[in-house]
Amino acid sequence: MFESIFKFLSEQTNSGFWQYEFLGNTIKGFLIALIVFFVSLIIFKIFQSIVLYKLKKIAEKTKTDIDDTFVKIINTLRPPFYSFLSFYLALNFLAIKNIAEKIINIILVAWVIYLAITAIKILIDYVIKRSMKKYQEDDHAKSAMRLLGNISKAVLWCIGVLLFLSNLGVNITSLVAGLGIGGIAIALALQNILGDLFSSFAIYFDRPFTVGDFIIVGEQSGIVEKVGIKTTRIRALRGEEIVISNKELTSARIQNFKKMKERRITFSFGVVYNTLSEKMKKIPSIIKEIVESEKLARFDRAHFHEFGDSALLFEVVYYIQTGEYNDYMDANQGMMLKIKTAFEKENIVMAYPTQTVYLEK
Repeated sequence: MFESIFKFLSEQTNSGFWQYEFLGNTIKGFLIALIVFFVSLIIFKIFQSIVLYKLKKIAEKTKTDIDDTFVKIINTLRPPFYSFLSFYLALNFLAIKNIAEKIINIILVAWVIYLAITAIKILIDYVIKRSMKKYQEDDHAKSAMRLLGNISKAVLWCIGVLLFLSNLGVNITSLVAGLGIGGIAIALALQNILGDLFSSFAIYFDRPFTVGDFIIVGEQSGIVEKVGIKTTRIRALRGEEIVISNKELTSARIQNFKKMKERRITFSFGVVYNTLSEKMKKIPSIIKEIVESEKLARFDRAHFHEFGDSALLFEVVYYIQTGEYNDYMDANQGMMLKIKTAFEKENIVMAYPTQTVYLEK
Protein backbone atom coordinates (compact mmCIF):
# COMPACT_ATOMS: atom_id res chain seq x y z
CA MET A 1 0.00 0.00 0.00
CA PHE A 2 2.75 2.42 1.01
CA GLU A 3 4.78 1.48 -2.12
CA SER A 4 1.93 2.47 -4.42
CA ILE A 5 1.53 5.78 -2.61
CA PHE A 6 5.27 6.48 -2.78
CA LYS A 7 5.40 5.67 -6.52
CA PHE A 8 2.50 7.99 -7.20
CA LEU A 9 4.05 10.80 -5.15
CA SER A 10 7.40 10.35 -6.87
CA GLU A 11 5.76 10.84 -10.25
CA GLN A 12 3.81 13.90 -9.09
CA THR A 13 6.43 15.62 -6.97
CA ASN A 14 9.52 15.89 -9.13
CA SER A 15 9.17 19.64 -9.60
CA GLY A 16 11.47 22.17 -7.97
CA PHE A 17 9.08 23.17 -5.20
CA TRP A 18 8.82 19.63 -3.85
CA GLN A 19 12.59 19.33 -3.84
CA TYR A 20 13.02 22.39 -1.64
CA GLU A 21 14.84 21.40 1.54
CA PHE A 22 13.88 22.39 5.07
CA LEU A 23 15.64 21.14 8.23
CA GLY A 24 17.59 18.67 6.13
CA ASN A 25 14.52 17.16 4.43
CA THR A 26 12.65 18.00 1.23
CA ILE A 27 9.03 19.10 1.11
CA LYS A 28 8.37 15.83 -0.66
CA GLY A 29 9.86 13.93 2.33
CA PHE A 30 7.66 15.85 4.77
CA LEU A 31 4.61 15.09 2.64
CA ILE A 32 5.40 11.36 2.58
CA ALA A 33 5.97 11.35 6.33
CA LEU A 34 2.68 13.19 6.87
CA ILE A 35 0.79 10.69 4.71
CA VAL A 36 2.42 7.74 6.51
CA PHE A 37 1.43 9.30 9.83
CA PHE A 38 -2.26 9.69 8.97
CA VAL A 39 -2.55 6.36 7.15
CA SER A 40 -0.91 4.51 10.06
CA LEU A 41 -3.15 6.29 12.54
CA ILE A 42 -6.26 5.29 10.59
CA ILE A 43 -5.08 1.68 10.24
CA PHE A 44 -4.35 1.38 13.97
CA LYS A 45 -7.69 2.89 14.88
CA ILE A 46 -9.60 0.59 12.53
CA PHE A 47 -7.65 -2.44 13.78
CA GLN A 48 -8.40 -1.66 17.40
CA SER A 49 -12.06 -0.99 16.70
CA ILE A 50 -12.50 -4.26 14.79
CA VAL A 51 -10.60 -6.36 17.32
CA LEU A 52 -12.45 -4.83 20.28
CA TYR A 53 -15.79 -5.23 18.53
CA LYS A 54 -15.13 -8.89 17.73
CA LEU A 55 -13.85 -9.67 21.23
CA LYS A 56 -16.81 -7.94 22.86
CA LYS A 57 -19.20 -9.98 20.73
CA ILE A 58 -17.40 -13.19 21.70
CA ALA A 59 -17.36 -12.14 25.36
CA GLU A 60 -21.13 -11.65 25.33
CA LYS A 61 -21.67 -15.22 24.12
CA THR A 62 -19.29 -16.96 26.52
CA LYS A 63 -19.71 -17.66 30.23
CA THR A 64 -16.02 -17.29 31.07
CA ASP A 65 -14.55 -13.90 31.91
CA ILE A 66 -11.07 -14.48 30.45
CA ASP A 67 -12.13 -12.85 27.19
CA ASP A 68 -13.26 -9.78 29.14
CA THR A 69 -9.73 -9.60 30.51
CA PHE A 70 -8.25 -9.63 26.99
CA VAL A 71 -10.67 -6.88 25.97
CA LYS A 72 -9.46 -4.86 28.94
CA ILE A 73 -5.82 -5.43 27.91
CA ILE A 74 -6.41 -4.34 24.30
CA ASN A 75 -8.37 -1.35 25.54
CA THR A 76 -5.20 -0.09 27.31
CA LEU A 77 -3.82 0.77 23.86
CA ARG A 78 -5.17 4.30 23.83
CA PRO A 79 -5.12 6.83 20.93
CA PRO A 80 -2.05 8.66 22.37
CA PHE A 81 0.00 5.49 21.87
CA TYR A 82 -1.34 5.04 18.32
CA SER A 83 -0.49 8.65 17.57
CA PHE A 84 3.06 8.32 18.89
CA LEU A 85 3.59 4.99 17.06
CA SER A 86 2.33 6.55 13.82
CA PHE A 87 4.64 9.51 14.45
CA TYR A 88 7.55 7.08 14.99
CA LEU A 89 6.82 5.28 11.71
CA ALA A 90 6.57 8.59 9.85
CA LEU A 91 9.95 9.74 11.18
CA ASN A 92 11.59 6.74 9.47
CA PHE A 93 11.04 8.59 6.19
CA LEU A 94 12.83 11.71 7.41
CA ALA A 95 16.43 12.43 8.20
CA ILE A 96 16.62 13.49 11.83
CA LYS A 97 19.49 14.11 14.18
CA ASN A 98 20.89 11.25 16.25
CA ILE A 99 19.97 12.91 19.56
CA ALA A 100 16.32 13.37 18.55
CA GLU A 101 16.20 9.81 17.23
CA LYS A 102 17.59 8.43 20.50
CA ILE A 103 15.08 10.41 22.56
CA ILE A 104 12.18 9.16 20.45
CA ASN A 105 13.45 5.58 20.66
CA ILE A 106 13.77 5.88 24.45
CA ILE A 107 10.21 7.19 24.75
CA LEU A 108 8.88 4.37 22.54
CA VAL A 109 10.75 1.67 24.49
CA ALA A 110 9.56 3.08 27.83
CA TRP A 111 5.98 3.25 26.55
CA VAL A 112 6.02 -0.31 25.19
CA ILE A 113 7.51 -1.66 28.45
CA TYR A 114 4.87 0.22 30.45
CA LEU A 115 2.05 -1.21 28.31
CA ALA A 116 3.48 -4.73 28.62
CA ILE A 117 3.69 -4.39 32.41
CA THR A 118 0.14 -3.04 32.51
CA ALA A 119 -1.12 -6.01 30.47
CA ILE A 120 0.64 -8.54 32.74
CA LYS A 121 -0.68 -6.73 35.85
CA ILE A 122 -4.21 -7.11 34.50
CA LEU A 123 -3.60 -10.85 34.07
CA ILE A 124 -2.18 -11.09 37.62
CA ASP A 125 -5.24 -9.29 39.02
CA TYR A 126 -7.48 -11.65 37.06
CA VAL A 127 -5.73 -14.76 38.42
CA ILE A 128 -5.83 -13.40 41.99
CA LYS A 129 -9.50 -12.48 41.67
CA ARG A 130 -10.36 -15.96 40.41
CA SER A 131 -8.35 -17.57 43.21
CA MET A 132 -9.97 -15.42 45.90
CA LYS A 133 -13.45 -16.54 44.81
CA LYS A 134 -12.59 -20.01 46.09
CA TYR A 135 -11.91 -18.65 49.58
CA GLN A 136 -14.78 -16.25 50.26
CA GLU A 137 -14.71 -16.89 54.01
CA ASP A 138 -10.94 -17.36 54.39
CA ASP A 139 -9.43 -13.97 55.22
CA HIS A 140 -5.94 -15.45 55.48
CA ALA A 141 -6.15 -16.84 51.95
CA LYS A 142 -7.32 -13.49 50.64
CA SER A 143 -4.53 -11.56 52.35
CA ALA A 144 -1.95 -14.11 51.18
CA MET A 145 -3.16 -13.83 47.59
CA ARG A 146 -3.06 -10.04 47.73
CA LEU A 147 0.46 -10.09 49.12
CA LEU A 148 1.56 -12.59 46.47
CA GLY A 149 0.04 -10.37 43.80
CA ASN A 150 1.83 -7.28 45.13
CA ILE A 151 5.15 -9.15 45.23
CA SER A 152 4.62 -10.34 41.64
CA LYS A 153 3.89 -6.79 40.51
CA ALA A 154 6.96 -5.45 42.29
CA VAL A 155 9.15 -8.08 40.60
CA LEU A 156 7.50 -7.22 37.29
CA TRP A 157 8.37 -3.53 37.68
CA CYS A 158 11.96 -4.42 38.58
CA ILE A 159 12.27 -6.49 35.41
CA GLY A 160 10.73 -3.64 33.40
CA VAL A 161 13.25 -1.12 34.82
CA LEU A 162 16.15 -3.46 34.02
CA LEU A 163 14.90 -3.91 30.44
CA PHE A 164 14.62 -0.15 30.05
CA LEU A 165 18.14 0.41 31.35
CA SER A 166 19.43 -2.33 29.06
CA ASN A 167 17.89 -0.57 26.06
CA LEU A 168 19.60 2.64 27.17
CA GLY A 169 22.92 0.85 26.84
CA VAL A 170 23.52 0.40 30.56
CA ASN A 171 25.44 -2.74 31.49
CA ILE A 172 22.90 -4.35 33.81
CA THR A 173 25.06 -7.40 34.55
CA SER A 174 27.03 -5.60 37.24
CA LEU A 175 23.82 -3.94 38.43
CA VAL A 176 22.06 -7.29 38.79
CA ALA A 177 25.11 -8.69 40.58
CA GLY A 178 25.10 -5.71 42.95
CA LEU A 179 21.38 -6.12 43.58
CA GLY A 180 21.96 -9.82 44.26
CA ILE A 181 24.63 -9.08 46.86
CA GLY A 182 22.45 -6.39 48.39
CA GLY A 183 19.50 -8.77 48.39
CA ILE A 184 21.54 -11.40 50.23
CA ALA A 185 22.60 -8.84 52.84
CA ILE A 186 19.00 -7.71 53.34
CA ALA A 187 17.79 -11.32 53.53
CA LEU A 188 20.37 -12.11 56.23
CA ALA A 189 19.33 -9.03 58.21
CA LEU A 190 15.63 -9.86 57.90
CA GLN A 191 15.85 -13.64 57.96
CA ASN A 192 13.44 -14.00 60.90
CA ILE A 193 10.82 -11.79 59.27
CA LEU A 194 11.30 -13.43 55.87
CA GLY A 195 11.10 -16.85 57.53
CA ASP A 196 7.71 -15.98 59.01
CA LEU A 197 6.62 -14.49 55.66
CA PHE A 198 7.45 -17.63 53.69
CA SER A 199 5.94 -19.74 56.45
CA SER A 200 2.74 -17.76 55.97
CA PHE A 201 2.74 -18.77 52.30
CA ALA A 202 3.47 -22.37 53.33
CA ILE A 203 0.44 -22.33 55.64
CA TYR A 204 -1.68 -20.90 52.82
CA PHE A 205 -0.62 -23.39 50.15
CA ASP A 206 -0.33 -26.48 52.38
CA ARG A 207 -3.38 -25.49 54.48
CA PRO A 208 -2.68 -27.52 57.66
CA PHE A 209 -5.36 -25.37 59.29
CA THR A 210 -7.64 -22.44 58.53
CA VAL A 211 -9.42 -19.78 60.53
CA GLY A 212 -11.99 -21.40 62.82
CA ASP A 213 -10.09 -24.68 63.31
CA PHE A 214 -9.38 -26.00 66.80
CA ILE A 215 -5.70 -26.96 66.96
CA ILE A 216 -3.12 -28.08 69.50
CA VAL A 217 0.48 -26.89 69.09
CA GLY A 218 2.79 -28.29 71.76
CA GLU A 219 1.21 -27.33 75.07
CA GLN A 220 -0.98 -24.60 73.53
CA SER A 221 -4.47 -25.18 72.17
CA GLY A 222 -7.34 -23.06 70.93
CA ILE A 223 -9.36 -21.84 67.94
CA VAL A 224 -7.46 -20.13 65.10
CA GLU A 225 -8.73 -16.55 64.82
CA LYS A 226 -6.27 -14.99 62.36
CA VAL A 227 -3.33 -16.08 60.24
CA GLY A 228 -1.20 -13.02 59.56
CA ILE A 229 1.96 -12.36 57.59
CA LYS A 230 4.23 -12.91 60.61
CA THR A 231 2.12 -14.50 63.34
CA THR A 232 -0.96 -16.63 63.89
CA ARG A 233 -3.43 -15.74 66.66
CA ILE A 234 -5.22 -18.48 68.59
CA ARG A 235 -8.05 -18.00 71.09
CA ALA A 236 -7.47 -20.38 74.00
CA LEU A 237 -10.34 -22.15 75.77
CA ARG A 238 -9.78 -19.99 78.86
CA GLY A 239 -10.29 -16.88 76.72
CA GLU A 240 -6.78 -15.48 76.35
CA GLU A 241 -5.16 -14.84 72.96
CA ILE A 242 -2.07 -16.86 72.05
CA VAL A 243 0.28 -15.39 69.44
CA ILE A 244 2.59 -17.89 67.70
CA SER A 245 5.07 -17.10 64.92
CA ASN A 246 4.32 -18.73 61.58
CA LYS A 247 7.84 -20.14 61.42
CA GLU A 248 7.25 -21.98 64.69
CA LEU A 249 3.94 -23.35 63.42
CA THR A 250 5.41 -24.78 60.23
CA SER A 251 8.14 -26.58 62.20
CA ALA A 252 5.88 -27.90 64.98
CA ARG A 253 3.55 -30.90 65.17
CA ILE A 254 -0.05 -29.67 64.90
CA GLN A 255 -3.19 -31.54 65.89
CA ASN A 256 -6.18 -30.23 63.95
CA PHE A 257 -9.46 -31.34 65.51
CA LYS A 258 -11.66 -29.42 63.06
CA LYS A 259 -10.75 -31.88 60.29
CA MET A 260 -11.66 -34.85 62.49
CA LYS A 261 -14.56 -36.67 60.84
CA GLU A 262 -15.05 -39.15 63.68
CA ARG A 263 -13.62 -39.67 67.14
CA ARG A 264 -12.55 -43.04 68.56
CA ILE A 265 -13.52 -43.42 72.22
CA THR A 266 -12.19 -46.03 74.64
CA PHE A 267 -13.37 -46.32 78.23
CA SER A 268 -13.23 -48.93 80.97
CA PHE A 269 -15.37 -49.75 83.96
CA GLY A 270 -15.44 -52.45 86.60
CA VAL A 271 -18.02 -54.52 88.41
CA VAL A 272 -17.64 -56.17 91.77
CA TYR A 273 -16.10 -59.66 92.05
CA ASN A 274 -19.25 -61.28 93.37
CA THR A 275 -21.14 -60.52 90.12
CA LEU A 276 -22.61 -63.74 88.72
CA SER A 277 -21.21 -65.12 85.45
CA GLU A 278 -24.64 -64.94 83.81
CA LYS A 279 -24.74 -61.22 84.56
CA MET A 280 -21.19 -60.85 83.24
CA LYS A 281 -22.20 -62.41 79.90
CA LYS A 282 -25.05 -59.89 79.52
CA ILE A 283 -22.87 -56.81 79.98
CA PRO A 284 -21.34 -56.63 76.42
CA SER A 285 -24.79 -56.91 74.77
CA ILE A 286 -26.20 -54.27 77.13
CA ILE A 287 -23.37 -51.90 76.23
CA LYS A 288 -23.79 -52.58 72.50
CA GLU A 289 -27.52 -51.83 72.63
CA ILE A 290 -26.94 -48.57 74.52
CA VAL A 291 -24.18 -47.37 72.16
CA GLU A 292 -26.22 -48.17 69.05
CA SER A 293 -29.17 -46.22 70.48
CA GLU A 294 -27.16 -42.97 70.07
CA LYS A 295 -27.54 -41.40 66.60
CA LEU A 296 -23.94 -40.21 66.32
CA ALA A 297 -22.34 -43.32 67.86
CA ARG A 298 -21.01 -46.40 66.03
CA PHE A 299 -20.34 -49.46 68.20
CA ASP A 300 -17.02 -51.27 67.80
CA ARG A 301 -16.57 -53.72 70.69
CA ALA A 302 -17.14 -54.42 74.40
CA HIS A 303 -15.15 -57.10 76.27
CA PHE A 304 -14.39 -58.37 79.75
CA HIS A 305 -10.63 -58.02 79.55
CA GLU A 306 -8.98 -58.10 82.97
CA PHE A 307 -9.19 -59.25 86.57
CA GLY A 308 -8.35 -56.05 88.41
CA ASP A 309 -7.18 -55.59 91.96
CA SER A 310 -10.64 -54.73 93.18
CA ALA A 311 -12.94 -55.20 90.14
CA LEU A 312 -13.73 -57.23 87.05
CA LEU A 313 -12.76 -54.83 84.28
CA PHE A 314 -14.55 -54.30 80.96
CA GLU A 315 -13.26 -52.28 78.00
CA VAL A 316 -15.56 -50.56 75.49
CA VAL A 317 -14.64 -48.98 72.15
CA TYR A 318 -16.99 -46.91 70.01
CA TYR A 319 -16.86 -44.08 67.47
CA ILE A 320 -18.56 -40.69 67.51
CA GLN A 321 -19.22 -39.66 63.91
CA THR A 322 -18.53 -35.96 64.38
CA GLY A 323 -15.53 -33.79 65.17
CA GLU A 324 -17.47 -31.46 67.45
CA TYR A 325 -16.36 -31.88 71.04
CA ASN A 326 -19.68 -30.76 72.54
CA ASP A 327 -21.59 -33.31 70.46
CA TYR A 328 -19.21 -36.03 71.66
CA MET A 329 -19.65 -35.00 75.31
CA ASP A 330 -23.47 -34.94 74.97
CA ALA A 331 -23.56 -38.40 73.42
CA ASN A 332 -21.04 -39.82 75.89
CA GLN A 333 -22.98 -38.42 78.86
CA GLY A 334 -26.20 -39.92 77.53
CA MET A 335 -24.59 -43.35 77.20
CA MET A 336 -23.03 -43.23 80.68
CA LEU A 337 -26.42 -42.45 82.24
CA LYS A 338 -28.10 -45.24 80.27
CA ILE A 339 -25.41 -47.72 81.35
CA LYS A 340 -25.91 -46.79 85.01
CA THR A 341 -29.69 -47.13 84.67
CA ALA A 342 -29.41 -50.50 82.90
CA PHE A 343 -27.01 -51.86 85.52
CA GLU A 344 -29.36 -50.79 88.32
CA LYS A 345 -32.19 -52.73 86.65
CA GLU A 346 -30.00 -55.82 86.28
CA ASN A 347 -28.63 -55.48 89.84
CA ILE A 348 -25.10 -55.20 88.49
CA VAL A 349 -22.97 -53.32 90.99
CA MET A 350 -20.22 -50.97 89.80
CA ALA A 351 -16.93 -51.51 91.60
CA TYR A 352 -14.86 -48.92 93.37
CA PRO A 353 -11.40 -49.32 94.94
CA THR A 354 -11.73 -51.52 98.01
CA GLN A 355 -9.51 -53.87 99.99
CA THR A 356 -10.54 -56.90 102.00
CA VAL A 357 -8.23 -57.84 104.87
CA TYR A 358 -8.29 -61.45 106.13
CA LEU A 359 -7.01 -62.07 109.65
CA GLU A 360 -5.88 -65.51 110.79
CA LYS A 361 -5.38 -66.60 114.33
